[in-house]
Amino acid sequence: MESTIWFEIAIVSFLVAIGNIVLGHFEEGTPIWRRVLKFLIFLTLLSLISAYAGRVWFFAILGAIAVGVGVIHLWWLPSKGINGWTGEPKDKYRQLRGWNNLD
Repeated sequence: MESTIWFEIAIVSFLVAIGNIVLGHFEEGTPIWRRVLKFLIFLTLLSLISAYAGRVWFFAILGAIAVGVGVIHLWWLPSKGINGWTGEPKDKYRQLRGWNNLD
């Protein structure tokens, strides 16, 4: 049985593209090299999981990551007084991330 992971690579790339479009303002202070490295690490790890553990585990891990992102944006950020969708108030979010000197 031949195992190809092009589908998983396409899914991860699509989700990262949509995530950057919709939620990219949460990473405004992160250096580009670090954002690219994060993408490559996630793509590599998820591809290896798919290749060696199977597509079911790939989707299970992807689902767990989605739940983690949901917890951060829907519970943890609001518990700190920050809107999980807009990142406002910006000064409070920048302080939380350690980006006090962006302006």
